[in-house]
Amino acid sequence: MCSIILSLVPGDRWPLLVGANRDEMLDRPWDAPGRFWPVRGIVAGRDRLAGGTWLGLNDDGVMAALLNRAGSLGPTVGRRSRGELALLALRERSADAACARIMALDSGDYRTFNMVIADAAGGFLLRGLEAGPPEATPLAAGVTMLTAYEPNDPTCPRIARYRPQFERVARPMPGEVARVEDWAAWADLLADEAPPKDSAIHIKPRGGFGTICSSLIALAPGAQQFLFGAGTPLIYHDVYGKVSLQSS
Repeated sequence: MCSIILSLVPGDRWPLLVGANRDEMLDRPWDAPGRFWPVRGIVAGRDRLAGGTWLGLNDDGVMAALLNRAGSLGPTVGRRSRGELALLALRERSADAACARIMALDSGDYRTFNMVIADAAGGFLLRGLEAGPPEATPLAAGVTMLTAYEPNDPTCPRIARYRPQFERVARPMPGEVARVEDWAAWADLLADEAPPKDSAIHIKPRGGFGTICSSLIALAPGAQQFLFGAGTPLIYHDVYGKVSLQSS
């Protein structure tokens, strides 16, 4: 069950901040974010198994992320890979256009999914329920947390535990140069493995499953930052600048 945290503050220097953990089978091969697709300047992680992505940006400042809904982990015969949805969204120049493109699809072609599409002006939360077009809701100002359940769902133990913490800590204030120190509070929360384990946001490997990587993204008009981390402890690098950074 992946996790995405979004902080939208219109008018701020960085209106949209994003933190994300990817939870996946440990033996599923993948590549750290790169320019694997020569379209619209897409920079995203690559799933080697199906060829799609779970999260990425394009050079126009559009961000897209894909999450499985509860009970739908893994591929199914006869359904398209959900990883292609984020790539389709990242072909567009704005979150509005990307959302419209995804909503024109038939969600019956895919297993159930949650999705985030956003840019510095705002964004959308989408869900596909295997019938009809995906549903979209505008991203509200403030802190939103999304997992395999509904946005900000208080019945999800992980959301109930961590959304208040992300609301409580100081909002990151990235500078001109990407530094993990500017994200310290969020980076620490994304790395939290403290018990109870069933609600921890960072899953220690068990049963061949666990948290395999984390991302920190900042979007502003004409500017973006993308820090990507993997390993234990998390070692972040600036996806655009390739500067190694370690979380505390």
